[in-house]
Amino acid sequence: MELLADPWTLTLAVLAVIVVGMAKGGFSGLGVLATPLLALSLPAPVAAAVLMPVLLAQDVVSVWSFRKTWDKWIVAWMLPGAIAGVAAGTVLAAVVPEERLLLVLGAITLGFGLYRLWLERGGRVIAPSDSPGWIGLLFGAASGFTSQVAHAGGPPFQMWVTPRRLPHETFVGTSSVFFALVNWIKVPSYLALGSLNAQTLAAGAALLPLAIVSTLVAVRLIRRLDSARFYTLIYLLMVALGAKLVWDGLAV
Repeated sequence: MELLADPWTLTLAVLAVIVVGMAKGGFSGLGVLATPLLALSLPAPVAAAVLMPVLLAQDVVSVWSFRKTWDKWIVAWMLPGAIAGVAAGTVLAAVVPEERLLLVLGAITLGFGLYRLWLERGGRVIAPSDSPGWIGLLFGAASGFTSQVAHAGGPPFQMWVTPRRLPHETFVGTSSVFFALVNWIKVPSYLALGSLNAQTLAAGAALLPLAIVSTLVAVRLIRRLDSARFYTLIYLLMVALGAKLVWDGLAV
């Protein structure tokens, strides 16, 4: 719990976990914001490690809920690429100073925020609906890499899977199974890098009840909000936060 002793860090951790819970509760894409928020106070690898127990626990719930509605073909094509992406992210984290990882995290956050704002203005998703399976390997690699660095594997996944127009439950189920597998693949890497340790595990475990509550609240809240306006504000926040992290990363 030493990691959460500082009030500012605790506040950001609470916000980050609420964001993760809301993402699991139906606010798709919102989870990208969690690690950058916590990285305002903690080193990027530590911030990601604190959130890992939360993600692993919530994966159990989401996979169980959608265990009968997921696309095995998509997961089978994307997973090998994701393994390669996680490996690449591990190498990057091992050779790049923690201060520079802040720059990578900021670039990912900024890029996703701009990409989503572009889509809202009528931009088109890159991948065609009939793209061959091997293209999924490439998007899987991008998803694994961004997930390893920042728990931000959603955008590449969405770019390849969304154009296929899966039924809603199949899309959510496929995402749940894919990222549950990716998160467990990341565990040995986090252990090897030393970021997943007694301190980060204790901090993550302490935040877990809040994540569950925020997920349940999000399920109810998503039905009442003006989702278009809400998401626009969130993506603008991502752009601002990403730009700040990039600035901080360049300044060190």
